[in-house]
Amino acid sequence: MRESPLPKLLLQLLKPLLPQMLATLRKFVLAQSPSLEKAPADHCCAIVATEWSKRSVRVERVSQKDRGDHLRITCTPETARSSGQLLVLGHYDTVYASGALAKMPYRVSGGKAYGPGTFDMKAGIVQALFAVDALQQGKVALPKRIVFLWTSDEEIGSDSSRKLIESEARRSDAVFVLEPSFGPRGLLKTSRKGVGEAEIIVHGRASHAGLAPEEGVNAVHELARQIIRVQEWNDARRGISINADIIEGGTRTNVIADRARAVLDLRALHISDMRRLEQRLHSLRPGVPGARLEIRGGFNRAPMERKVSAALFARANSLAAQMGLRLGECTAGGGSDGNLTAALGVPTLDGLGAVGDGAHSAHEHILVKTMPQRAALLAALLASS
Repeated sequence: MRESPLPKLLLQLLKPLLPQMLATLRKFVLAQSPSLEKAPADHCCAIVATEWSKRSVRVERVSQKDRGDHLRITCTPETARSSGQLLVLGHYDTVYASGALAKMPYRVSGGKAYGPGTFDMKAGIVQALFAVDALQQGKVALPKRIVFLWTSDEEIGSDSSRKLIESEARRSDAVFVLEPSFGPRGLLKTSRKGVGEAEIIVHGRASHAGLAPEEGVNAVHELARQIIRVQEWNDARRGISINADIIEGGTRTNVIADRARAVLDLRALHISDMRRLEQRLHSLRPGVPGARLEIRGGFNRAPMERKVSAALFARANSLAAQMGLRLGECTAGGGSDGNLTAALGVPTLDGLGAVGDGAHSAHEHILVKTMPQRAALLAALLASS
């Protein structure tokens, strides 16, 4: 990739804006936005929308009945040189219930900004906002329309936003996901495991455990056998994990259990392994005579394989080098909405958001000094894609 003065210019424009970035981050964090509480989520959505409305962009709220509204921002500059679309994807919902600020207030200390949702991922939304400022201030002629999509339910599975995400992704030439980066070096996420949930339900036959145990079919015993069987499918080398994390069964100690269930967490790094794992699950057969198995569920997010990210990462790496920054990449065990766009075959680069640590914990924070750098990297990507 040929060097350009633009990346350095963007970084120079953004560095003085750090105080404004922090002030905006504070607004967003103080507007708590739990995924499961529509009213506060909508309040946060309105605050985010207000900030974006101060820019030369089109802001649309996509109304939802049970979840917070989604937010679509479109940047279509008159100087656009060609057709096409880029999608910048993120979420404003957090895992924290209302009232979390009382125990983990927003604060800046030791070069870190703390608070619920700072790292995952409100700082990413702030960085995108100021990336647009830098592009507009620098009078950069963008090659394509840019859609910023901020959703309200990523932390709980993206049920209300999935169709919207996939619709925008199909119209896009590339997707940039502002989920947090990994580690203190801010590694980008070029591959992610696919994620799923499955149930093994065993139907047995009840009987008195003392008077007629031979007449019963113990569902708990059968379930134990099945759990041992699927546990053997784990393969750390290939990135396959199956974990039984919820188990239920039986009613009383003196009654042979006639029903038992296990809920499994499923993860796989490769699409071929995902499909093989689902096939094996649905091929399970009972070992105890008289027992019956019922298998439900499977993967709901396919793996994001590195091949969909490789070219975008190479471009990001080159642009970062031109700004005097070093990038790295990693594989993430968790899923994101980037899995959804990658499954459509759309080039997707994840982990472009904040640098920090402690997602979903009491010490969640970002490294303040990295905010202009990450905003500049995103701006440079949008100007060159």
